[in-house]
Amino acid sequence: MSGEASDSAGDEQVPDDEQAPDDEQAADDERAADNEQAAEGEGSPLFTRSDSPGRGVRTNGQRVPGTHDPEAIDLDDPAYYLNRELSELEYQQRVLYEALDDRNPLLERVKFLAIFTRNMDEFFMKRVGGLKQQMDAGVSDPTPDGRRPREQWAEILDTAREMFEEQARWYRDHLRPSLAEEGIRIVDHEDLPAAARERLREYFESSVMPTLTPLTFDPAHPFPFISNLSLSLAVLTSDDERGDDDAGTTDDSAPAVKFSRVKIPKNRPRLVPVEELDGDAFVPIEEVIEANLDLLFPNVEVVDSSLFRVTRNAEVRRNEEVAEGLIEAIEDVIRQRRFATVVRMEVSADMPERVRSLLVEQLDVDEREVFELDGLLDYRDCFELLELSHPELTLPEWTPRAHPRFVDIDPEGTAELFEEIRRKDVLVHHPYHSFTQTVQGFLDAAASDPNVLAIKAAIYRTASDSQVIESLIEAAKNGKQVAVMVELKARFDEENNLRWVKRLEEEGIHVAYGTIGLKTHSKTALVVREEDDGVELYSHVATGNYHSETAKTYVDLGLLTADRDVGQDLVKLFNFFTGHSLHEAYRKLLVAPENMREQFTRLIRREAEHARAGREARIVAKVNALEDPEIVRELYEAARAGVEIDLLVRGICRLRPGLEGLTETVTVHSVVGRFLEHSRIFYFHDDGDADYYVGSADWMTRNLDRRVEAVAPVDDPDLRAELQHVLDVMRTDNRKRWVMHPDGSYEQRRPAPDEATKNTHEHLMDRVGDAVPAEERSPTARSRRRDVSVDLDDMFTDPFDR
Repeated sequence: MSGEASDSAGDEQVPDDEQAPDDEQAADDERAADNEQAAEGEGSPLFTRSDSPGRGVRTNGQRVPGTHDPEAIDLDDPAYYLNRELSELEYQQRVLYEALDDRNPLLERVKFLAIFTRNMDEFFMKRVGGLKQQMDAGVSDPTPDGRRPREQWAEILDTAREMFEEQARWYRDHLRPSLAEEGIRIVDHEDLPAAARERLREYFESSVMPTLTPLTFDPAHPFPFISNLSLSLAVLTSDDERGDDDAGTTDDSAPAVKFSRVKIPKNRPRLVPVEELDGDAFVPIEEVIEANLDLLFPNVEVVDSSLFRVTRNAEVRRNEEVAEGLIEAIEDVIRQRRFATVVRMEVSADMPERVRSLLVEQLDVDEREVFELDGLLDYRDCFELLELSHPELTLPEWTPRAHPRFVDIDPEGTAELFEEIRRKDVLVHHPYHSFTQTVQGFLDAAASDPNVLAIKAAIYRTASDSQVIESLIEAAKNGKQVAVMVELKARFDEENNLRWVKRLEEEGIHVAYGTIGLKTHSKTALVVREEDDGVELYSHVATGNYHSETAKTYVDLGLLTADRDVGQDLVKLFNFFTGHSLHEAYRKLLVAPENMREQFTRLIRREAEHARAGREARIVAKVNALEDPEIVRELYEAARAGVEIDLLVRGICRLRPGLEGLTETVTVHSVVGRFLEHSRIFYFHDDGDADYYVGSADWMTRNLDRRVEAVAPVDDPDLRAELQHVLDVMRTDNRKRWVMHPDGSYEQRRPAPDEATKNTHEHLMDRVGDAVPAEERSPTARSRRRDVSVDLDDMFTDPFDR
């Protein structure tokens, strides 16, 4: 995936042949010592329930700039830029806090325990994997915050270790007992009654053991391959009763203790029901396997068994320029990931030292990459508990509503939908508005409308059973010209997208796979329709993917418009996807990597000029990440000029707010709750003649320079008012909003004793519910509380759209 090097391996792309200086390690150690000294006295680095409610991990332990003469501030000083990796860990701490917060329903807390694991798995696969690649290549250039790769790697491991230990402690001491009080018990196998153990032994022999393949390591068998994120048992066996005592001796006559790996099967439930106990009781499958290893290893002594799990680097790539084809390159990347370097090993607290040492040696793991945990390994399987019938332990159900502009439109009358869009732009807001009734309805209408001439769509991610793709196929069958841009390099969705590419091509549809050196990340669709007064262009420019399932849990915005200028801009963009030349001039859209950086810079500087002239100046930006050093610098300059700046940043944020003489007018907020905040909104006051934009791009270097992105202006006054309301609600949330301190830590806002609770997601659900009566809900989503087709394992993982 060339063109993504600094996305996957740090902030700057450095030649592979650059060698680190001999004193790199010494310099890193010295810098780490300086940081530790500077951080003394700043409070507990990890949130604990008893001492500092609402505080997060202090991940950016370098010195915080103090009071300065604004004119003397040197914005080249690394102290003004927070580290992107440690800032992402701050975000993951806020995710973990949702599991710790006892104000949340119990199963909602369990859900976030699993989400945290999923997110951290991906963080290690992607970000830590990229850092290790830099270290192996001898890269030594510091990032904007002054850290070299090795220093970042070491700080990440130290910070993550505390977070994992906190997760395990909270599960063990709080969540598991609380679940038991509510009749949901996760029981140790050794504590089960004899009848239950006997039945589980029969279950193991008939339904589990046939799926197991013990792999022994000895002179006749190489060390077994350990697949990424697999849960495994390390089993020691001996063919002599004296084996445990004599293991490790050099006496050839001593019985050998052998190591075997047993992979915990993913196609069996991780939590095995215990029918003999009242309520909902489960035992982890690894304990069932451990208790019955004598059946798997007959006629030998099982000396010991312990659990471990490895995480491998996902940052493998192939040069797109020399590959025979992009599909070949992506297929090769998928294969390579299976055998990539191990970047983390989690082991159970009872693992013997000799087993740990063997794993460290054979897997080529640094001791600092070993995480010893007293609790479950891999909490992702806790998602299974969400399927239990305990509505009192979950949040109230939410079914997305039909959009009020589309409620009275006949689904069979396709012309009505286009007439409504042409009459006035439409802003859709997921998951408050139904994806099926809005975006899917737009594409369905285009597929069947006899006057539609062509449909074009850019697909970054879509569901495995995508109705969006089916609609495009149906359109082609109905004689429409259909062109689809499917981004094969969408990380971790490559296989799914490859399947759809092959299906689309089989249907004779024009398919573009991607662009050499760039990812196509824009979320856009264009419908060309012949009408009485000529050909009209109907556009959809969105912040989220064409993915019906994530639209139920990700907060995203989409603009449906018949604006001719937006349509003509999309014509240019789609011509680039299927051709090879990217236009430089656009009428209304901000398009990366062509004019977006330039236009955002211009808009920020315009606000600074207003402030210097004594006029009201204000910027509000809602993004998933604020990482790009140049944009951060522009915001610093605007703040120094006096611009009031509110940054609603879900995850990574390099900028330090609240610095005297520099960012006293800046507030950084982060809302983490029931839904994943994924929309991007940009507001520039312009002395009262404000500009509003929505689109796919974050303020990250990769979005501005190495991805094809599209951001559209919102001109309609009513839609602008809707966007302003969303921003205002989020900025005043006192239940799920966190506010950043200058040192990079966050504190959650809580209502005062006499203050009403303001929860962004609840407020917006109530608001759209008031606009559309309950009986007008989407009929396709009305029947069940939870759609079992939703892959809960993939929810809330979006690490800033990968």
